[in-house]
Formats: sequence, structure tokens, C-alpha cells
Amino acid sequence: MIVTGGANGIGKCIAGEFRAGGARVYVIDKQHGGDHFVGDIASKEVLEAFVAKILEKHDRVDCIINNALPLMKGIDECTYEEFQYAMSVGVTAPFYLVKLLQEHLAEGASIVNISSSRDRMSQPQTESYTAAKGGIAALTHALAVSLAGRARVNSISPGWIDTAYTVYDGADATQQPAGRVGNPMDIANMVLFLCSDKAGFITGENICIDGGMTKQMIYHGDHGWKLIKG
Repeated sequence: MIVTGGANGIGKCIAGEFRAGGARVYVIDKQHGGDHFVGDIASKEVLEAFVAKILEKHDRVDCIINNALPLMKGIDECTYEEFQYAMSVGVTAPFYLVKLLQEHLAEGASIVNISSSRDRMSQPQTESYTAAKGGIAALTHALAVSLAGRARVNSISPGWIDTAYTVYDGADATQQPAGRVGNPMDIANMVLFLCSDKAGFITGENICIDGGMTKQMIYHGDHGWKLIKG
């Protein structure tokens, strides 16, 4: 199986859980150090070299996890080139990686794209990241249709996930219907499920794992919330 952006955070957790289950995991990440393939997936040549290395040892791939993080910059500061780079990492690279491997997908293969709850809601000045995450969510259902019968394709949209496993209390926790901030295992567990036979009838779906935050309507005056203009 393959995990992009797998040297840290959610990707590292996903890779670790698959390894714990006996899977052979190939990771690509920009970070140096470790035994992963070092490279920037925004580069077509890097992706081709990464795939060539995998295919030297295996002719079939069971799972592809497109997890690498795109750049987050807003409309006030994000340049044309930076926005294009975010699209390359967040949308083009997942597409091209699957394209390179489509003839090598094992029977029952699963592709999981990591989107974000920002694919449906935003904070100011996050356009590059939000657009990339919206793009990969849409790419998911397109690939699910194109690869029907060859692979299942789903996406996960995490909300607030603390990759340091910090336990929050007070408003940070209680504002969320689930009563806590998420951690990487919340995402890894769903990836494991989606890649298993138990999810054999699930494809083209986007699953939001955000503690219920995107379902909670908030108006001025509700539960002590106040709109503060400044």
C-alpha cells in the first residue's frame, strides 16, 4: 500500500496502523530522514520515480492513501504560483498517482483520499488549501465511477485533528458535539475500515469525521455565543 505525506501526523499514523497489521507500506514525503521515499509530489518526475521504485518489487497495489497536505494561504497573500502549487499537491498529484497505478491495482483495491471539513466550510484567508480539499473531494466520486469494478474510491474529511494527541478541555472540547478534539487514530481507523472487505459496498463517498462540528448550527445568542465585530 501507498501513503503520501506519511512521515508525520495523520499520514504517519495511517502508515503505522497498516504496518502493525502486516502490510508492506510505501511512504513518500518531502521530509528528509527515515526510510521513506523523499520527494515533492507536486513534481511529475518525482511521482514517476516513486511508482517505478514500487513496481520494481511489486506488480500489484492494494491501497492508495492520498494524504499529503497542500499549502494554506489566503487571497490576500497567496500568489498565482503558490495557488498552483497547492492544486498540484492536493489534486493533480493524487490524480496522477492513481493514473500511474491504475493498471496495477489488485482485486478489491481501495483508494482513500484525505480531504477536509474545509471542503464545505471556511475560515478567512484559506483559499489555496480549501480549494485543493474541495477538489480532491470531487475527484473522489469521479474516480469511483471511472474505476468501477477495479477499485473503490472514497474520501475522508477530518475536522480538528490534533496530531500531537493533545487532550483539550474547556471550550475547545465542549464546543464540539463529540465533546473532544480529534486525534490521528480517529482518521486511521476509518481508513482501515474503508480499505477492508467490510466496506465492500462503499464507494464514491465522502465521510466527514469532525466531532459533529459541521452539523452544529450557531447563531448569535445561542448557548452563550456572541458575535464580536472587530
